[in-house]
Amino acid sequence: MSANTQTLKPVDLRSILTFTVKLARTAGTLILEGSQAIQSTSDVNEKKNSVDLVTEYDVAVEELVKSEITKAYPSFKFIGEESYSSGTRNELTDEPTFCVDPIDGTTNFVHGFPFVCISLGLIYQKRPVLGVIYNPFLDHLYTGIEGQGSFLTRGNGQPLKLPLTNPKPLPSLQKALLAVEWGSDRGKKTLVPKSDSFLRLAGDPADGIAGGRMAHSIRSLGSAALNISMVAQGGLDLFWEIGCWAWDVCAGIVIAQEAGGAVVGSHAALAAATSAGSSIDPFKVTPEVLTGRKYLIIRAIPDTSNETGREAQLRIARDLYQTVEDSEPK
Repeated sequence: MSANTQTLKPVDLRSILTFTVKLARTAGTLILEGSQAIQSTSDVNEKKNSVDLVTEYDVAVEELVKSEITKAYPSFKFIGEESYSSGTRNELTDEPTFCVDPIDGTTNFVHGFPFVCISLGLIYQKRPVLGVIYNPFLDHLYTGIEGQGSFLTRGNGQPLKLPLTNPKPLPSLQKALLAVEWGSDRGKKTLVPKSDSFLRLAGDPADGIAGGRMAHSIRSLGSAALNISMVAQGGLDLFWEIGCWAWDVCAGIVIAQEAGGAVVGSHAALAAATSAGSSIDPFKVTPEVLTGRKYLIIRAIPDTSNETGREAQLRIARDLYQTVEDSEPK
């Protein structure tokens, strides 16, 4: 890789992936140590509201990650949840940029619920190109490089290509296992449209729920990165969220896309891309989609005699957005 032109080739990305995986595992050890410490004390430093706990370990993990990245790749830019919260604002450029959530699933982390991960994404030329998501509690490692596939490694096992099984058709939302999140903003303006949307997704239209889609079921893992990883794996059919940030989804986007998944931005973005005469790719992750805080990720769907997998993903996206309400996150 040339330090002057900052050109990243596939071989460079593989080298960066090796570094990033090692870093994720090192950070994972610190996350586990922090969890053990938190479970043995009642003095948790709460810097946000009661459903979005930020602890000293969140900061410590980000500092570790940023320090190691700076030593290995001093010219790379850095966007992190904790540095952003403290006032640092790094705009997206064409330069390689690590986009990091040190502990995704902080509330799970505090409560000892083992769906917690570090999410390490790399943005290049304003698009996600590499992702590493590591859950140290389950020792599950998800990795992906643009154009080179995505994988799950469990423990010391061999990497398993994603999705783990051949994708099945998805005829409707009624057959879908969905992931959503309540989020940290519990104000009426946010919570009412979100809960109404959940009601319609789950509800039975034949038993009083107007517009109900009666989805197979709904899950919340408490981590956007792990929800997306599970979509890539094939365990979830889709994940919809308003309010999370680029560092929550950057790594997962690469992993999901490389597993055949589709990523959609907001209601408005989908409507613009699918309007008559539009040449916009509805599944292209533009900088506006990456930073837009509105995301829909749909698993791989195979071609059938009636429609291509891409057409099926677009159909599901339209159905979902006709069911749920749009809102503006804080």
